Amino acid sequence: MAGEIPDLEVLERTGTGKGAARQARRDGMVPGIVFGGDADPLPIQLDFNKLLTMLRKGRFKATLFNLKVEGHDDVRVICRDVQRHVVKDLPTHVDFMRLKRTTKINLFIGVEVTGEEECPGLKKGGVLSLVRPEVELLVTAADIPESITIDVSNLEIGDSLTISDVTLPAGSKPTIDRDFVIAQVSAPSGLASQSDDDDDVDADEVPTTEMGPPDGEQSDD
Repeated sequence: MAGEIPDLEVLERTGTGKGAARQARRDGMVPGIVFGGDADPLPIQLDFNKLLTMLRKGRFKATLFNLKVEGHDDVRVICRDVQRHVVKDLPTHVDFMRLKRTTKINLFIGVEVTGEEECPGLKKGGVLSLVRPEVELLVTAADIPESITIDVSNLEIGDSLTISDVTLPAGSKPTIDRDFVIAQVSAPSGLASQSDDDDDVDADEVPTTEMGPPDGEQSDD
């Protein structure tokens, strides 16, 4: 959920330059920098294994973090760049940007569903498919919604609910211009295959055709 901003604990890096960065990597850390806002750039370093785990989960650069550095006030940041080794493709440096309250950023916001008990399509045996459990929105750092809510109470079997059907939080807008589908109610598998079964023809309904003897053979008549 976007409203549950995860903490990111890092260490302040005492040295700067290539020598200090190499030493951080030898110590199992990844050097980085925090910039922007009304403060000076802050050299940092974070645990290599923890960073690699977060990167493999995906959307690291679209996640808002509460950065915690000993001796400094907590600050909201977002990753702006991850430099990688040209051969091993492993992280070698990370850039974070401090966010002001008015900063606009892209974040994935979770989708919550309401109206399932009233949905006529589900009452008839339909299946609800949440095509996008998260939606990427352009939001203001000071007003990040915890989720967006979709109402499926009027959906029939075969109906879809798109982003244009959703009331988005004030100041938010989707990053995709087209009217994409978020959820849909599909026919149950048994009903969907019924029409295919109707097209099947029993063997005794197929007329047989008398065929002559193979080429080169004569009939016994």
